[in-house]
Amino acid sequence: MKEKLKKLIDVKSIMTLLLTVVFCVLALTQKVSADQFVTIFTVIVGFYFGTQSMKRADTGQDKQG
Repeated sequence: MKEKLKKLIDVKSIMTLLLTVVFCVLALTQKVSADQFVTIFTVIVGFYFGTQSMKRADTGQDKQG
């Protein structure tokens, strides 16, 4: 459990969560349009999961372990 928490709290994870919160607030206050929000959020989340996938591939981990 502690190991998963350590992995969650790295710079990329914090930045992804922070950017998600910021763009949610901007969308709710109508500072950005829905189309802009979807585009930016898709890029952020795609980058995060893409780097996580690459990290797993590099370390040889799979979904079973």
